[in-house]
Amino acid sequence: MQQQNQDRLRIWTEQGNVHISQLFFQQYKACGIEDDEALLILHMTAFIEKGNHFPTPDDLAERSHISKEQVSHLMQRLFQKGYLTIEQKYDDNGMLNEAFSFYSLWNRLLDSLVTEETSKEQQSQKDEEGEIFRLFEQEFGRFLSPMESETISMWFDQDQLSPELIRAALKEAVLAQKMSLRYIDRILFEWKKKNVKTLSDVEKQASQYRSAPARTTTSETTRTEKVPFYNWLEERE
Repeated sequence: MQQQNQDRLRIWTEQGNVHISQLFFQQYKACGIEDDEALLILHMTAFIEKGNHFPTPDDLAERSHISKEQVSHLMQRLFQKGYLTIEQKYDDNGMLNEAFSFYSLWNRLLDSLVTEETSKEQQSQKDEEGEIFRLFEQEFGRFLSPMESETISMWFDQDQLSPELIRAALKEAVLAQKMSLRYIDRILFEWKKKNVKTLSDVEKQASQYRSAPARTTTSETTRTEKVPFYNWLEERE
């Protein structure tokens, strides 16, 4: 029994494997490839990896339940979609022969993946921006006016500010009890001047202002105390 299993394993190994990326199975639907076309691609890839770079419809029909006519039709569809091409290739004897190529298909699969990832990133960014608008309405206790919504949109689109930075500026306004977009816009403007780009930068900047001594009155008996918040609207150039 052990010898029989070893022989079966040897036969299996000698037949070789068809190497095709998992990306094909993940993305072929997104690329507009039908299931019967995908099956044909697998068969053609198997022939190519075995050294037959130009399998005929007869060769392909012999291995499947697809007729020769159907094989020809499917190949024509792949040609029309630009996924299958014919190239000239030198064999081991230096003879120039024709060969099928799926190079453009592999590139299309990669493009599809990049597009999908980009789309997910864009959707994630839109979700974050939408959350910012909801957060402003929550803190303001009302719906935003069209002008206020446009101002926030400009922070994203023109100033290229991150949601976390806008959220931090809103937090500063809440702590200072100055709930106006003008005040928040001033905070963001001052941060931009001081190259504040991350939450760590924000914390450092806020710590400096909150630990600064308050202005004293003319009375010598008045104690100097630390101010808890910084009034960004009084920032001087």
